Amino acid sequence: MLITKVLLAATAACFLSAAPGNRDAGKADLQDSTRQIVSHLQTIDVSTLDRQIVLDTAVHLEAPNWTPDGKSLIYNSKGLLYRIPLQGGTPELINTGFAKRINNDHGISPDGKMLVISDQTENGSSLIYTLPLEGGAPVKITPRGPSYWHGWSPDGKTLAYCAERNGNYDIYTIPVTGGEEQRLTTAEGLDDGPDYSPDGRYIYFNSVRTGTMQIWRMENDGSNPEQLTTDEKNDWFPHPSPDGRWVVFVSFSKDVPPGEHPPEKDVELRLMDLQSGKIKVLASLFGGQGTINVPSWSPDSKRVAFVSYSYTQP
Repeated sequence: MLITKVLLAATAACFLSAAPGNRDAGKADLQDSTRQIVSHLQTIDVSTLDRQIVLDTAVHLEAPNWTPDGKSLIYNSKGLLYRIPLQGGTPELINTGFAKRINNDHGISPDGKMLVISDQTENGSSLIYTLPLEGGAPVKITPRGPSYWHGWSPDGKTLAYCAERNGNYDIYTIPVTGGEEQRLTTAEGLDDGPDYSPDGRYIYFNSVRTGTMQIWRMENDGSNPEQLTTDEKNDWFPHPSPDGRWVVFVSFSKDVPPGEHPPEKDVELRLMDLQSGKIKVLASLFGGQGTINVPSWSPDSKRVAFVSYSYTQP
């Protein structure tokens, strides 16, 4: 089957959402387009840049998580979660109970026993829930929405997320058992994508506070924010490697509004060396929204899972 990268304005309209950066785009069904979308779920070696395809499918899928045992990937598609072996095969639907509008902000606990999801089924606003890794009934953690999960503390006790409260999107944390949320950022504009360093000291995030979307980190209590990228690109969704050496993130061109991470864009998957601060491009691809929203490192810190997209010829 001949695959080509085509940018379709009509298709892009299917993705529009009230959420920041159109993060709920995973609900769209692009097969109504004049061209059929193809999702390429794959992994890349951060040293050799070797890429391996796990799944090519004519279904829109997003945001792979790598399971802690290193054997499977978990992704969302059309509001549901699926698991697929790393070597490929038939995806397995994960039972998420009543939650049928799951977006691309989901992940796995550090001990590999639990899932966390962001879902809109209950009242149309994204709320955060946990459930067993093998599937089961979701337990609500955040009573207020919209709330979009992004990070799980290494000790398993705390969830970090982006949430809109009183018209501003900031980063919050909450005990994994529920309770009172804590606001960590107060800058005007969008702060998003929080993910913990493997030692739990830092939270990495992206912020538009300087005019373009850049990568930042702060202490886990929100103190001492530090800007890590300063280029003209708009950088989103930083994810530290399990060994603490790297941060991977996705970069949009300066032509993309800094508060948005839309689909159907030429983007770069980039890697920062945390010791030297040097950045290299892992892959240039057609993607954006859904490519690498959530933690997707292999347990040995050698590979990253991501999604690129293309369209079939009519």
